[in-house]
Amino acid sequence: MHAIRFHQYGGPEVLKYEEVADPKPRKDQVLVRVKACAMNHLDLWVRMGVTKSPLPHIPGSDVAGEIVECGEYVTGLKTGQRVLLTPMTFCNYCAKCAHGLQNQCPQFSVLGNANDGGDCELIAVQQVNVIPIPDNLSFEQAASVPLVFLTAWHMLTGRAAIRPGMTVLVLGGNSGVGIAAIQIAKLFNTTVIATAGSEKKLERARGLGADHVIDHYKQKISEEVKRITAGEGVDIVVEHVGKATFQESLKSLKPAGTLVTCGATTGGDVGMDLRFFFSRQLAVLGSYMGTIGELHDVLQHVFSGKLKPVVDSTFPLKDARAAHERMERSEMFGKIVLKP
Repeated sequence: MHAIRFHQYGGPEVLKYEEVADPKPRKDQVLVRVKACAMNHLDLWVRMGVTKSPLPHIPGSDVAGEIVECGEYVTGLKTGQRVLLTPMTFCNYCAKCAHGLQNQCPQFSVLGNANDGGDCELIAVQQVNVIPIPDNLSFEQAASVPLVFLTAWHMLTGRAAIRPGMTVLVLGGNSGVGIAAIQIAKLFNTTVIATAGSEKKLERARGLGADHVIDHYKQKISEEVKRITAGEGVDIVVEHVGKATFQESLKSLKPAGTLVTCGATTGGDVGMDLRFFFSRQLAVLGSYMGTIGELHDVLQHVFSGKLKPVVDSTFPLKDARAAHERMERSEMFGKIVLKP
């Protein structure tokens, strides 16, 4: 089969479109022909060596495709079935996995990080990682869902305890997590403020349901939040930008508000004045992906059409370098999808 691999860490130029051996599925595995694989910022970090992956390496976390073969021990699935893959791997036998807390498994990893991912033509995975998709969802749309919608769902429901009537600030409303968070927050009947970096992106954030928008390049986020909320601030901040916005995110919270973060795109050294933190009784929560149960929960809303994946653009798999360059320039609104 063909795959995108890199043999050394570096810029987009290290990505190679090359022939590799077809995977040989075990008896407990399903072989899937990849029809679409959506990109995440993780793909850039893996390629650059921020997270150390075994080399040579195939990136790609968000996969949709068709079942080619089911192992002898696999039940309930069949050849030709349209599916998406859960964007993570885990042992499935430790105490955390037995409790349904896969994202706390000692062996937990995002697909395409510590293991080869979906930027290829064929991939073999365990049955637990395979979820059938409805016919009204294209492969490109299905691939645009798993990692970001699961991450945003876990942040808002599993960590920040979102409730109707709250006000939620979503940083980077043009990103995959931001797009999912805007829609999920509106699903809970909250008021949503979203940030983005251009008029076009701000308008598209409004189209997803954002009640108010802030240009984070031209406006001071906390000042705009205070203006919009008549000085109160927000109940929840969905943060994944990191160093560039973290202080503004904290200042945007009302007393006893919650900041929930899942990433550090602009850097992880954020600094924090503990006096401001404890005197306002703020909560800062970390969030990492989510559980299989939470993925099934959010997929119910995607499959029913209440939550909608947004595809920015598609590239042939062989043009992965151009796709990486587009993401590095932050030109996208939604998901960039590679198609074998």
